[in-house]
Amino acid sequence: MARTMWKGAISFGLLHAPVGLYPASKQDEIDFDWLHRKSLKPVGYKRVVKDTGEEVGKDDIVKAVKYEDQYVVLSDEEIKAANVKSTHTIDIVGFTEAEDVNFLFFETPYYLAPTKGGEKVYALLREALLKTKKIGVALVVLHNKQHLAALIATPQAIVLNTLRWATEVRGADDLDLPEEGLKGVAIKPKELQMATQLIESMTEEWQPEQFKDTFRDDIMKMVKEKFDAGMATEITEVKIEEPEETSNVVDLTELLRKSLQGRAPSPKAAAKKEKAPPPPARKRANARGSKSVH
Repeated sequence: MARTMWKGAISFGLLHAPVGLYPASKQDEIDFDWLHRKSLKPVGYKRVVKDTGEEVGKDDIVKAVKYEDQYVVLSDEEIKAANVKSTHTIDIVGFTEAEDVNFLFFETPYYLAPTKGGEKVYALLREALLKTKKIGVALVVLHNKQHLAALIATPQAIVLNTLRWATEVRGADDLDLPEEGLKGVAIKPKELQMATQLIESMTEEWQPEQFKDTFRDDIMKMVKEKFDAGMATEITEVKIEEPEETSNVVDLTELLRKSLQGRAPSPKAAAKKEKAPPPPARKRANARGSKSVH
């Protein structure tokens, strides 16, 4: 089982559920080491005093806050003692619709699991969140920093996802973006219809395991090729082919038509099409040329 990162309790109303916090994500990326170009010896990360360059051991570093041009040193115990409740409680301050929280606010996910004595309240909160389709909005202190957080229920667990503060999310007002709607860049209704068809044809159930980090695979393939060729310590110059620039003037209709050609409809789109009722048959006029009565 994963190591507990934090222990405390979920607090909402008068209910109290002791929980432990566990990482819900992991890094799966290439670990590039830094080497000196000439000697190819590892280059480490040094803790040094800025003005003297003196190397400092981990145990000789303390935390401090600059206040009126002076530093006030605080120990870990003093930081925790400043607000014991905040450092040991996930304090739910309200509930909201999940869809109302902009995805730009979501940061890092963690699993919450009940510790001894917290199983019933934990399960009660999980089931209530699932039934109401709401998420909890909470305050929590992690790593000596207060976070806004969302408590999101899955059928198995409650996930705590740290959120960015409103002041940390930039607006898009200063970006040069196309005008809202179709008129700004003269999008034709036919182009929108075809783009919608393309999206529908590519729509499928979310299965994250089907996606792979192909960039990582390509890097490791290159590493193996250089190693097998006895070039493990050589630096080779590679000519990088830049992607071709596209013209601003493009025939969207033609590109969309080519994109749609040969694409089999996704299972979801095909099922939707099968459920659609057949169009009403046209009534034919009789041989005498009489018109159909509607």
